[in-house]
Amino acid sequence: MSKVKEAVEVEVPVHTAYNQWTMFEEFPQFMEGVEEVVQVDDRHNHWKTKIGGVRREFDTEIVDQLPDERIAWRTISGDTHQKGVVSFQRLDDTHTRVELVMDVETSGVAEKAADLTGTIDRRVKGDMRRFKDFIERQGGESGGWRGRIQPGDH
Repeated sequence: MSKVKEAVEVEVPVHTAYNQWTMFEEFPQFMEGVEEVVQVDDRHNHWKTKIGGVRREFDTEIVDQLPDERIAWRTISGDTHQKGVVSFQRLDDTHTRVELVMDVETSGVAEKAADLTGTIDRRVKGDMRRFKDFIERQGGESGGWRGRIQPGDH
């Protein structure tokens, strides 16, 4: 399992950055390789990705979500295994630090090679840069969900 960590400073208030991140179905607009995300309910998302020519479908579950602070998730089905957390830190009224930390277990030969050559790190770095461009260009969030999910909730 490899750990990927990337942070970006965005020029929007913390609630704006957080709210936009909760709009999972818009991830394909700034995440390379993500073709579709379907939000099944408040806790579950179904993903379709194509990375390095390899198509994958998997489901994730949000295990901890605290508005304006963090969203943590894990995969619960499919042949990709990951867990992660995105955290939001208010720097001032108009700037937020967004940090993404993921544990990714690569399975196929192409994915293992991508991990070894730093492709996964570069992809995440690019996704975070694109999120910054996306949210700053919009000037505001397109929506948001402010509910609380705690570990152990079902």
